[in-house]
This record gives sequence, structure tokens and C-alpha cells, in this order.
Amino acid sequence: MQLVVARIGRAHGIKGEVTVEVRTDEPELRLAPGAVLATEPSSVGPLTITTGRVHSGRLLLRFEGVADRTAAEALRNTLLIAEVDPEEVPEDPEEFYDHQLIDLDVVTRDGTAVGRIAEVSHLPYQDLLIVRRPDGSEVMIPFVAEIVPEIDLDEQRAVVDPPPGLLDDSQAEIASGREDS
Repeated sequence: MQLVVARIGRAHGIKGEVTVEVRTDEPELRLAPGAVLATEPSSVGPLTITTGRVHSGRLLLRFEGVADRTAAEALRNTLLIAEVDPEEVPEDPEEFYDHQLIDLDVVTRDGTAVGRIAEVSHLPYQDLLIVRRPDGSEVMIPFVAEIVPEIDLDEQRAVVDPPPGLLDDSQAEIASGREDS
């Protein structure tokens, strides 16, 4: 099974390094020197990582055959894809691969059906579960323990405890203390 593990950003310096937007919880495993990664677009790869380092909080990678800034800049926005055994699971029992979450049924604590996970969106500050509802609409649910307290892979379901208004706008609570004029 193929999983997107990073997206190449801008070139860094003049010796072929690039910044990467990490999309895996295991960068030390997936983005280690020697790793050979498929790419999207496929015409760019495969790419072999020769070095990796963290600089100012960003992961910088250098690839075999990419020796200067021009070659590095040509890789911008390329997705890096790792081959992963579908039976493999993360070491931490609280972590999940996207393919484990896609198509899980989503229910509230009281058992009310919400829909099915259609996608996992990885944002800089948190991940979102994109849930397709039975009527075809979608709802975005922050993938945090307070809102998604249970993932049961055996039962193929995710239990959510949504705050008021997350699933139904009519239940939203107004947080502002000011009066409407």
C-alpha cells in the first residue's frame, strides 16, 4: 500500500536541500537517509534520500542526484510516497494510518449515526476527519481525543463526542459576551 509521507516545499540554500511538509507520524522511519520514495508526479521519481536534518523547526532533505538549488526548486510541491505493508500499524496505540480510518462508520456516544470517514486532512496544527453524511454533505471533525475519544478498528467505527454546533448548526452556542444592537 502506498502512503503520502511528505510534500516537498521550497529549496533551501544552494546545495540541493529542500524543506518538506511532513505527513507522517514516523518521519524518522519513513524519511531516513537511504529511503527510496515514489513520487507524484511519478516522472520526478523515485527519489533516494541522502541526508536529512532539522533546521529552525523544519525538516530539510537532500536527494541523490539533486546537487543544486535549481534542481531542488524543480521538485517543489512533489508528493513523497512510501510503500507500507497494509497490516503494519503504528507503534503507539493512539496513532493510526489514514488507510485505517478511511471508511470507518462515525457514531456519537449515544450511537447516533453521523456518516463515514471519507478523508483525513492533515493541517499544520491538527488533523481533520472529513465525514460524508448519509445525505451526501460533509462535516469536518477535529481529530483530537476530546472530540474523537474512541477508534475501534475491530468494529470499524469511530465514536465522536462533538461540541454543540459541530454536527448541527442549530445547536451552536454563541460565545460572544456582547449584546446585538
